Amino acid sequence: MQTIALLTISNIFMTIAWYGHLKYKESPLWIAIVVSWGIAFVEYCFQVPANRIGHYQFSAAQLKTIQEVITLVVFCGFSVWYLKEPLKWNYLAGFALMVGAVFVIFKEW
Repeated sequence: MQTIALLTISNIFMTIAWYGHLKYKESPLWIAIVVSWGIAFVEYCFQVPANRIGHYQFSAAQLKTIQEVITLVVFCGFSVWYLKEPLKWNYLAGFALMVGAVFVIFKEW
């Protein structure tokens, strides 16, 4: 659970760093880059421990898969709440297909 919590916090910061500046298109690009790098530093402070701790229980591929699913969930909420963009059916269908990949990766074959 600690890994999941750290990855979730990390992804919140990552999403803000990568997409938060889209509301401020009038701001100079260099400011968006500098601010995003500052936010990304905080993201790494959660991401690196999450992967280090999680690698005792999960493989690297499993950690990446968990991170991607969390990223999709966080991004969906962020895009609707902050960017005011609708979630279209085809986005959700595509995300569902990615979640199907989780089954394939975590299944013991």
